[in-house]
Amino acid sequence: MLFGKDAKDKILAIVVGGGPAPGINGVISSATIEAINDGWTVFGVYDGFKWLADGDIGQVKQLAIADVSRIHFNGGSIIRTSRANPTKKPEQVEMVVRALEELGVTALLTIGGDDTAFSAWTVEQRSAGRVRVVHVPKTIDNDLPLPGGVSTFGFQTARHVGTNIIRNIMEDAMTTGRWYLITAMGRKTGHLTLGICKAAGATLAIISEEFPAGPVRLSHLCDILECSILKRKAMGRNDGVAILAEGILERLDPEELKKTGHVEYDDFGNLRLRELDLGKLVRDELRRRFAERGESFTIIDKEVGYELRCAPPIPFDIAYTRELGFGAVKFLRQGGSGAMICIVEGKLYPIPLAHLMDHTTGRISLRYVDCRAETYEVARRYMIRLNAGDLGDAALLEKLAAAAKSTPEEFRNRYGYLVQTV
Repeated sequence: MLFGKDAKDKILAIVVGGGPAPGINGVISSATIEAINDGWTVFGVYDGFKWLADGDIGQVKQLAIADVSRIHFNGGSIIRTSRANPTKKPEQVEMVVRALEELGVTALLTIGGDDTAFSAWTVEQRSAGRVRVVHVPKTIDNDLPLPGGVSTFGFQTARHVGTNIIRNIMEDAMTTGRWYLITAMGRKTGHLTLGICKAAGATLAIISEEFPAGPVRLSHLCDILECSILKRKAMGRNDGVAILAEGILERLDPEELKKTGHVEYDDFGNLRLRELDLGKLVRDELRRRFAERGESFTIIDKEVGYELRCAPPIPFDIAYTRELGFGAVKFLRQGGSGAMICIVEGKLYPIPLAHLMDHTTGRISLRYVDCRAETYEVARRYMIRLNAGDLGDAALLEKLAAAAKSTPEEFRNRYGYLVQTV
């Protein structure tokens, strides 16, 4: 295989890292076409940094325009992806740099989230300028700190597909008179959960950003949901759809979790948080609470996320990724390196990766949902959740207490603390 020896100063490698997101192929397509038209040789590296981290240069394909001219309509990634993270071992970063240089690569375009961005930055630092680097932000979590609230590519499609799924589930819930408890992807943040809830008009959503201080108590989480169920009953409805952000799982109080009996431990006695099923934990606790009142109702837990990641991108993400891929190559052509590409108000906006670093964690900063912003306020206004007005409405409070099989005073004393967190 020839690795661009005739154009050694203009050889671009494309690497995709992290989980899939709609629009990856759009970036690969536009970047490849623009680079080839500008005289570059372009290589697609299979499976992220997996092979490069072992010094293996055999998992590489030279891309031609014919290979990529129509792939922007498709979900997934033609060069696949992986979560291989070379920064965990310094020797693997060195292997990546060495492998790229052996291929003759002078520029690296990475597509991914915060971990891939950090890997890109580390490779650039280790290569000491021999390999210039540009990163394109990709994640359905929408958690990279792009300016002006600009979304990461893939988020809009994931929200669109997720909204249609929840719309169907809401219809099922109403038809069958049951509750659904949906856990939506979002490793650290609640952007996707909130976006789907708002667009679909789901009964409520709960995200980890609502709990700014300390661990999240499972009892607190279930109190919020229990009150929403009781409020729906007081309004004459026995159905609903609640969406939980999976990021809550990492915030749950470990001591409280130990009492549930659903936890597993590693060889050092630490909780295996990744093995926990958030939906099942909450479902079982809610069932227990209503059983104590002599009631039973159907509540079904379901995860939504993998259905979204390789969906065909909607036109927004198709157009957006074309701009990002073009912008990445333009940035490299102008001699740039070490930046994440953004498009702000229609213009190329490179952000130095060094400026995105969180010096406390030593990693790329994340963008969290701002619970003080009007966009969050709008979402909350249309949710069915206990609020201060409910406790001040004597007639509604009477109905809520009746649904909970308690007195108004008991209900206020038991759940009144929830309205103070709004």
